[in-house]
Amino acid sequence: MLAYILRRCFYAIFVLYGVATIVFFISRLTGDPVSIMLPPEATVEQVEQLRRALGLDKPLIEQYGIFLANLAQLNLGDSLRYGEPALRLIGERLPATMQLAGTALVLSLLISVPAGIISALKRGTLSESGITVFVLIGQSIPVFWLGIVLIMLFAVHWTIFPTGGIGTWQHLVLPAVALAFNMIALVTRLLRSSLIEQMGSDYVRTARAKGLLPRSVVGKHAVRNSLLPVITVVGLEIGSLLGGSVVTETVFAWPGVGQLLIQAINYRDFPLVQAIIILLAGVFVIVNLIVDVLYAVLDPRIQYK
Repeated sequence: MLAYILRRCFYAIFVLYGVATIVFFISRLTGDPVSIMLPPEATVEQVEQLRRALGLDKPLIEQYGIFLANLAQLNLGDSLRYGEPALRLIGERLPATMQLAGTALVLSLLISVPAGIISALKRGTLSESGITVFVLIGQSIPVFWLGIVLIMLFAVHWTIFPTGGIGTWQHLVLPAVALAFNMIALVTRLLRSSLIEQMGSDYVRTARAKGLLPRSVVGKHAVRNSLLPVITVVGLEIGSLLGGSVVTETVFAWPGVGQLLIQAINYRDFPLVQAIIILLAGVFVIVNLIVDVLYAVLDPRIQYK
C-alpha cells in the first residue's frame, strides 16, 4: 500500500505540471491585463512601463520558464490586482470555501444515504416514488437557478435567511442547500441502484437462509458493499463542490475562493488564476488518493500492488 501511495504521489507531480502548463497558456488568451489596469488615456510609455514592471514584456516562452522555476519553489507569484502573494490571498478565502463545501457535503450525505437505502428497500411504495421524483428534479436544476429561486423565496419573500454574505449560520443555509442539492440526488440514485443489485446477490440470499436478521443482512453486508461506487462518486463530487462553489459563491456573495477566481478572471489576474486552478487540481489528486485507500478499507479483497 505504501509503495502504491508513493507511486501515485509521483504521478501527481506530472498531473499538476500538466494543469499548470494548460492554465498558463489559456489564461494568456484572455488578453492583456495592462489594458484593464490603466485608464484609456494612458500613454504608450505608461503602458510599456507597466508591462515591464509586471514582466509581461518578455517573450511568452521566457515567461513560462520563469513560471515553472517559481512553481518548483512553491512560489505562485503575486496578484496583479492586489499586489500580494497569490497564496496569501487564497489562504484568506479558503476557510470560507471549505466551510461552505464541507457543510454541503455533510448535508448531502445525511440526506442521500438514508434516502437511497429507503428507496431501494421500499420499492413500489409512495416513499420510493417521492424519492425518485426528487432525484429527477435534483439532477435537472442548475445550481445558479436554484440559488436565485432560494433567494427569492426564503430571503426576499419570506425574509427567513439573508440574501448573501457571511457571518452567522443563517448566511450558510441557502448557499449550502443550493450547492448540495445536485449531489443529494446523484448519491441517492447511485446508492439505490447499487443496493438493489447487492440485495439480489447470492451472499445476501445465503445470509437470509442462515436466519440472520434483516437489519443485519442489510446493514453489515449489502449496504457496505454498495458503498464502493458511492465513495467513488463522492470523491469526485468533493472536487465538484469546490468547483461548483464558483457559481454558488457568486450568486450568494460568499467571500470564498470561487468568488476570488471570478474576480481574478475578470481582471485578467494571471498569477491568481493559476494559483487557484493548481490548488483545485491538487485537491482532486488528494481526494482520489484517499478514495483508493478507502476501497481497500471497505473491501479487503482489493489490494494494490
